[in-house]
Amino acid sequence: MIIVAKAHVYGDNIDTDRIIPGKYTKTLDISQLAQHVMEDLDPEFLQKFSPGEILVAGKNFGCGSSREQAPLALKAAGVSCIIAKFFARIFFRNAINLGLPVLEAPEHDIQHGDRLSVDIENGIVKNLTTGKVYACTRLNGVMKHILAEGGLVNYLKKYGDFVTD
Repeated sequence: MIIVAKAHVYGDNIDTDRIIPGKYTKTLDISQLAQHVMEDLDPEFLQKFSPGEILVAGKNFGCGSSREQAPLALKAAGVSCIIAKFFARIFFRNAINLGLPVLEAPEHDIQHGDRLSVDIENGIVKNLTTGKVYACTRLNGVMKHILAEGGLVNYLKKYGDFVTD
């Protein structure tokens, strides 16, 4: 899968409370989550962001609580993928399980507004604005299959507990 879109860049240590404030996590309505995504970090996020665009961050994105609502809210808001220097491990796994592509690009220097081409399968990010190419930590086969199915629930419905490569 290749995604080509504009980057929205944020810094280090963005915790799950900044992604989706805890007061909104009591709902099962994911559209409600999407309406409040990133509002404590950037109150104008939803006005600046268009569905299909890419979220880019620094180090330790998704730290804090282990709430699944954080990647779920981002996906529901239309974030096509997230690139970070590195992710909090639980956020990373929750995102994969929910079918939200996440790639670690430890050396990136992507700027807000850069246009990116993201090759999820091969773990390569091309900055179409600057011409730079970033190698990402590659996802293993099972994670790629989970993403391809749109998340862990869909994967298990299709394959059961059978692990593909």
